Amino acid sequence: MKVIYSTEDYSLGPSVVTIGIFDGVHKGHHAILTETVRQARELGYDAVVLTFDPHPSHVHHPATNMPLISTVDDRLNMLEAAGIDVVVVQAYDLDYAQTTPEDFIDQQLIGKLGARAVVVGEDVRFGRKNAGNGEFLRTYGGDRITVTLIDDLNAKSGRRYSSTWIRELLDEGNVREAGKVLGRPHRLRGVVEHGFKRGRELGFPTANLPGEGIGEVPRDGVYAGWLVRRIPGSTATVHLPAAISIGTNPQFDGEVRTVEAHALGRADLNLYGEEIAIDFVDYVRPMLKLDSVEALQEQMDDDLRKTAEILGVPVSYRVDPADVTAR
Repeated sequence: MKVIYSTEDYSLGPSVVTIGIFDGVHKGHHAILTETVRQARELGYDAVVLTFDPHPSHVHHPATNMPLISTVDDRLNMLEAAGIDVVVVQAYDLDYAQTTPEDFIDQQLIGKLGARAVVVGEDVRFGRKNAGNGEFLRTYGGDRITVTLIDDLNAKSGRRYSSTWIRELLDEGNVREAGKVLGRPHRLRGVVEHGFKRGRELGFPTANLPGEGIGEVPRDGVYAGWLVRRIPGSTATVHLPAAISIGTNPQFDGEVRTVEAHALGRADLNLYGEEIAIDFVDYVRPMLKLDSVEALQEQMDDDLRKTAEILGVPVSYRVDPADVTAR
């Protein structure tokens, strides 16, 4: 897949184009992407995604500091996996936001992207003040481009698939339902950093990620999931069953919110400086402050048992701290 940034001199076409942020690349997005690729293959054109960075909400409402569900790299990987040939990453700023719907169609969709067909969700909006929509695409551009509007309603709930819906579920800690809307487990990605090493001292060595810049972090608590790492010297990855803790570590009066993943039964991993992913499967419990460190260890053993049951893997309990590789 080719990635083009709007600062580059580019001219594409003929192509079938879809438009959107595609944050999370959820089931609604997949319906749109699948139809985009189908039409492109049938016509012999490129399947093209026009996406935007930063997110328009970050430009128009910077104070909200809305996290993205997935990192840009994960978004691009998922678009490639969907069969997209070219992604154009449009730099979004206040000047670009003044583009009229007419100019967006004439100059960008048809002019630069070479669109012969456009596939979008029924709720698509574009142009200054979001004045352009699906019907405008058909009425203004319909004699030059074929427009397909995709119904992206969830048949069971009657609710439209959206990144907002996923964020609501993650804020509730409901990662299982968020995974159903996404069509796969919710993922965080980041570089492992040094923590306070309390997990190692307790027999639960963890890979620590910062609480920001890694994707939309679910509400504080303990979760069952997978630690995904690239096998050293290879492009292959391995999924390790993991108990995941999110919060400020109230047992030790912590103040910094972090994400910590303990690979069940593994004391030999040294992941500092390595980029890993964490996939969430289910919620285990809320974050607690217990009466003693011993009570915490017993609770964490129970967390590992429940995590193993959820993931369908053999039960592993805490390891001997003396056997933990310096991490």
